[in-house]
Amino acid sequence: MKYPIITIGREYGSGGRLIAQRVAEQLGIAFYDKELIHLAAQKTGLSEEYISSSATHHKANKFFYNLIFSSNNLPVSDQLYIAETDIIKKVSSEGPCVIVGRCADYILRERQDCLRLFVHAPLQERIARAKNDYSIGGDIEAFVQKTDKERSSHYEYFTNQIWGKAQNYHLTINSTIGLDMAVRLIIAAATGEEVNQ
Repeated sequence: MKYPIITIGREYGSGGRLIAQRVAEQLGIAFYDKELIHLAAQKTGLSEEYISSSATHHKANKFFYNLIFSSNNLPVSDQLYIAETDIIKKVSSEGPCVIVGRCADYILRERQDCLRLFVHAPLQERIARAKNDYSIGGDIEAFVQKTDKERSSHYEYFTNQIWGKAQNYHLTINSTIGLDMAVRLIIAAATGEEVNQ
């Protein structure tokens, strides 16, 4: 396989996680998403719930902390990023896999065998998926936009790059082409084979 390591960033409600899961299943390779939270909990001793809620909240100035404090004195979000970086590098070194989110595209940017992808979709389609597939209630549009803002802020804080910017990825996919087609495109790109219709 040309790219045995596949990272997939995604807008909330774009279907990116489902696409990633299907790619991993069809290629018969490992899949990491919430599993990374579990591994980070084991590594840090923090609860999975705490890690989930803390991963996108970072108010401190990373540059300031890098200059003055040791890693043990960093904000929890920074410590988690360091732990997740170690985990992502470890699992990607163990064999072919698909990794969702967690700045994995940036963490593995030096690897020539890593295919970096981003999945997006129009807001109204993402709202519909959040309502119908994820059973999100209340002000769904606000929830979708807030989640994207948190993901974007988290990514930009740790990478100094713009989340979702096409130049940061090998391929960006608008999931309105259909999840099955998105899966086929990714598999074709990863394997170097033609897209099956």
